[in-house]
Amino acid sequence: MRYGYACINMQLSYPQQWGGQERGVKPITTGRSMIRRTFDSKGVSYASEKCLENARDLDMIMDWNIMYGYNFFRVTSNLAPWKSEYDWDEMPDLEEIKWYLHSVGVKALTHDVRITSHPGPFNVLTSPHSHVVTNCVKDLTEHGDTFDMMGLSRTPYNKINIHLGGAYGDKESAMERFCKNFELLPDSVKTRLTVENDDRQSMYSVKELYNGIYKRVGVPIVFDYHHHRFCNGGLSEQEALELAMSTWPKDITPVVHYSESRAKERLDESIRPQAHSDYVYDYIDTYGHDVDIMIEAKHKELAVKKYLELHHGRV
Repeated sequence: MRYGYACINMQLSYPQQWGGQERGVKPITTGRSMIRRTFDSKGVSYASEKCLENARDLDMIMDWNIMYGYNFFRVTSNLAPWKSEYDWDEMPDLEEIKWYLHSVGVKALTHDVRITSHPGPFNVLTSPHSHVVTNCVKDLTEHGDTFDMMGLSRTPYNKINIHLGGAYGDKESAMERFCKNFELLPDSVKTRLTVENDDRQSMYSVKELYNGIYKRVGVPIVFDYHHHRFCNGGLSEQEALELAMSTWPKDITPVVHYSESRAKERLDESIRPQAHSDYVYDYIDTYGHDVDIMIEAKHKELAVKKYLELHHGRV
């Protein structure tokens, strides 16, 4: 069983605040981007420069993860700023970017680090609007390309995880559109794609994803514990977990997401209950099953460390 964190390493990104470093130490981060006006002004060459810096720092984060025993990591979806506006071969730094991405992949394979991604909420394959679907296919293809450049497996072991998106007043029709649009995706995405249950009753439970998506196109389901509390589809936590697990290939450990309510952590009812806490405190019950747990907490690797300390001897 692995315990992972997503995208940002707090100690490397904020070296003075969280890393105990002296002032002047350069942050190591993969989130460098720019506003639209800057991109319009400086163009693809500047975006390529930022992507190269992000890729170089991703390689350093991998070194840190390996050194400190973190063997499950979600890569940022913003590695290449404004990537929807240009193609890979337009980037002046592409060969060097590829070198760093390949290095990340080699380290992942050599040291058994599981790498995944979670593209943003604007990726909506259920949309009735063709331009939204076109943009979604393009963005997901970029994620598949990135994982291919890393040399990662074309399986859900290196998952590209999304939510279904809108229901548009008719979940059944929306899920039919998802399955139709799924066929537009390249194999680099199809073979890695997973879907996740939602945190609103108006959206998709594990049971709905199972019947409407998995049974039709075979996309595995990532079970999110926190989301299930708000949209359970009539299933208990254990039932939903086991139903989601049943959709995964037998030779690949399923991924689950775990978070807790920020409102509960801060004792503040004005905070939206679905919002994620800084840390997680409760023991994560997997009901005797082997899963890899992505801890979605605001304090990232520090939250993983604290959880393992809190439950030492049980994990």
